[in-house]
Amino acid sequence: MRLMDADHVGLVVAAQAGDDRAREELIAAYLPLLYNIVGRALSGHADVDDVVQETLLRVVRDLPALRAPESFRSWLVSITLRQISNHRHRQRAFAGRSTVIDEAHQIPDAGAEPGDMTILRLHVSDERRQVVEAGRWLDPDHRVLLSLWWQEGAGLLSRDDIAAGTGLTVAHVGVRLQRMREQLELSRTIVAALEADPRCPQLDEAIMGWDGLRTSVWRKRIARHTRGCPVCAATTTERVPVERLLLSLAPLAVPAGLIAALAAKGLLSGTAAGAAGLATAPVAVGTATGGGSLHSLLIGKLHAVTAHPLVALATGAVLITGTATYMTWPEPAHRVPGAIAAPTAGNPTPIPSRTTTSAGPSPVSPPAVAGTVPLGAQSLESVDDPSLYLTYAGDFATLGRVSASSSAQTRQRVTFTVVGGLADTRCVTFLAADGRYLRHRELRLQLSTNDGSELFREDATFCPHPGAVAGSVTLHAHNYPGSVLRYRDGGIWLDGPDGTRAFADQASFIVRRPWA
Repeated sequence: MRLMDADHVGLVVAAQAGDDRAREELIAAYLPLLYNIVGRALSGHADVDDVVQETLLRVVRDLPALRAPESFRSWLVSITLRQISNHRHRQRAFAGRSTVIDEAHQIPDAGAEPGDMTILRLHVSDERRQVVEAGRWLDPDHRVLLSLWWQEGAGLLSRDDIAAGTGLTVAHVGVRLQRMREQLELSRTIVAALEADPRCPQLDEAIMGWDGLRTSVWRKRIARHTRGCPVCAATTTERVPVERLLLSLAPLAVPAGLIAALAAKGLLSGTAAGAAGLATAPVAVGTATGGGSLHSLLIGKLHAVTAHPLVALATGAVLITGTATYMTWPEPAHRVPGAIAAPTAGNPTPIPSRTTTSAGPSPVSPPAVAGTVPLGAQSLESVDDPSLYLTYAGDFATLGRVSASSSAQTRQRVTFTVVGGLADTRCVTFLAADGRYLRHRELRLQLSTNDGSELFREDATFCPHPGAVAGSVTLHAHNYPGSVLRYRDGGIWLDGPDGTRAFADQASFIVRRPWA
């Protein structure tokens, strides 16, 4: 598959209209790209299959709301990156509750990772093997960028796709990719130095106490030695450019088990899989405990897809974190305001007392205590970090700091005019000072001018409910019941609650009168 052509645009349009065959062909066409992005970004983690499945469930559920069929590829990338991020958040949360034995059990078997199996089969050179190993030394965000850059080099993504998928400008993507490449080259030096025979004696001293895990702390510690060591630096001479090494590596084959799970109950037909060259993919099912049963469970849960793919997927179950844990998706029917519970975690706690000044916002507006947002000029303060307020940078909403000494422009950006919801006056819509509206698009909150469409009105309408602490609110998307606005990864995203207190705080805001 190369960059999207007119036929794929036609498939998107047909799939949006309910054509099951078009939907299956679309999934088959993009499954290899999706699997390679996730597989490379997670370095072959045992949960790769589950993250791919979660992503496809999201794609099928949200496809009817995609306004521009020609942007399907970048839209898919955006959802994929969000699911990768969600997986990392879950892993961190799980690690915090795990015992030492549990944590050791989670460490992937390097010998079982898809990249490593490909390398062993092809008997590729040491440099190719080392560049894959170096990728595992990268910070998680850089591993994701490496995965995207890899697909760009293979002609499967464009730089514009990466920019749209990450919510960055093309220029900013270029800067971030350059930083990633610098860290990758540094990691290549580390891998070569560690594998040198004989190894530098000073390096042996520098890594005393190392537990063998590829962490940023040890990367920086080893790098401090390799930068100034002529012995270790000698391993970098006449090195093949990383671009050539990456492109010479075979793409990850989609596992037969994953294909079977998708094909068995209608997401991916045998014909569509064969047309995409998937039917003969080698078996490379994850080696996590219970992996086989996971696929069986997924097949059973996907049984209802054949009856009505969108509704069934919305009410079905997603297998997450490699265990039989379920996250239910809400029914995508028109919501009734007041019928959805807020994503609270535990009992609400009182709002900390706050001293007000004439140059700052007043305390909580009285109506907000009941889980509503008063009409008129208001500011939204984050419960997760009371020093941050809802604001925007360019076209995208985010959180920013504001104080009595902040500029007039900064104070203006944290003030929104709240009006009755464009799609439902029982809910609310937020108007920025520059005349643009807050609306979600591709599941990210951004500012946009009103184009008069029904989709815009729905995207710009949010229904408030009680938040994580007394007097705070959560903002539910009118056209995505159960999905709430939440701050993470530098932006405001539309996410389904995961039941944690951290999520509840990130999705809760205190309504305050505007800054003077």
